[in-house]
Amino acid sequence: MEMPHSVDFDIQHPHSARIWNYWLGGRDNYPVDRTVGGQMLALFPEMADIARAARAFLGRATRHLVGERGIRQILDIGTGLPTADNTHQVAQRIAPETRVVYVDNDPMVLAHARALLTSTPEGATEHIDADVRDPASILESAARTLDLAEPVALMLLGVIGHVADEEDPQGIVRELVAALAPGSFLVVNDGTNVLGARPAASADETARAAALRLYAQSGAVPYVPRSPEFIARHFEGLELVEPGVVSTTLWRPDPSPGERPREVDSFCGVARKP
Repeated sequence: MEMPHSVDFDIQHPHSARIWNYWLGGRDNYPVDRTVGGQMLALFPEMADIARAARAFLGRATRHLVGERGIRQILDIGTGLPTADNTHQVAQRIAPETRVVYVDNDPMVLAHARALLTSTPEGATEHIDADVRDPASILESAARTLDLAEPVALMLLGVIGHVADEEDPQGIVRELVAALAPGSFLVVNDGTNVLGARPAASADETARAAALRLYAQSGAVPYVPRSPEFIARHFEGLELVEPGVVSTTLWRPDPSPGERPREVDSFCGVARKP
């Protein structure tokens, strides 16, 4: 069922959160999202695996930070549309007093979040309308709910790829991390360009590059996959949690009697601010 137009949704152009929702099997998307998302999958079917791997990583990282590291505050930038096991739900099952601030700049995401992402009585859940490119505004608003003098888990999952090189993505991450207290954690997951080397119809680009070119030409905000080394630089000066910066499926995978998880073309890491 599609959401009613209670706020000014742009349904003429695809949106990354709604396409992501489509790939995860959700219903909070529009025909334009399904069309572009389906065309991208036709070019690069592994995109659905990347979406599922990112969602699973969110759960594992949250359980580790709240359950094993004692984190009770989370700043989740680039929330995406709610599905099962959202950040605050995973965290508050372990520690009901956890406070979570979600940040996004899409009206549809915010409308869903405010309606569906409600906190336990012991904790808090807040939703901020802001852009990752304006870290000062995010930090100012987050400070109304979070105590930035105490450790915070900063989550940047699938969002830095939407920041162009000329907008200084690494400078944005540094500014956000600099405002956090010692003992805080940085969690990053983003698309890479190292595994999706299967040729596309055109011999001069990969299947993933063809899918992302189609996405950009559709009118959506472009997404820039980067190298694992680029992602690793976000963690400079921090203490990486084992196993370091790895393909998203390989970061502390849940126990399984089967084979080692198959790598996907996205990389992630978790690190502590000393």
